[in-house]
Amino acid sequence: MMSMNRRMLSKEDEEAVGDEIEVRREDQDKINKFSRLHSHETLIEEELKVKNKEKEELDDITTELELADEDDIVPYKVGDAFFHIPLSQAQEMLGVSTAKIEGEIEELEDKLGSIREEMTQLKVELYARFGRTINLEV
Repeated sequence: MMSMNRRMLSKEDEEAVGDEIEVRREDQDKINKFSRLHSHETLIEEELKVKNKEKEELDDITTELELADEDDIVPYKVGDAFFHIPLSQAQEMLGVSTAKIEGEIEELEDKLGSIREEMTQLKVELYARFGRTINLEV
């Protein structure tokens, strides 16, 4: 004998199914926008991970160079080539690179914050309209 597993619907679920909500063009536009924002959020998060790793590597190199002698000549990578330059010049170039990447990280974090705020607002509006019949949890 076969038994069928049926999920029991709560009263709220039954009411939601019984009262089908029409998806207006404006609703679909909001859903599409949420989806685009989520995709953009994911890309920025990945880019942010890469930038944070680069900054961590620069910080490690900076710390390592602090242990070198002032008169040392150190290899410094520019593009695909290494140049041997004085320690002080390498430290200065590292400082510039670190400041640049910190600016890029800050800019990405600001973009991410704006995207998340906009996604939160869209969630509020769409959940207010569709309740449990829509799932925007990512």
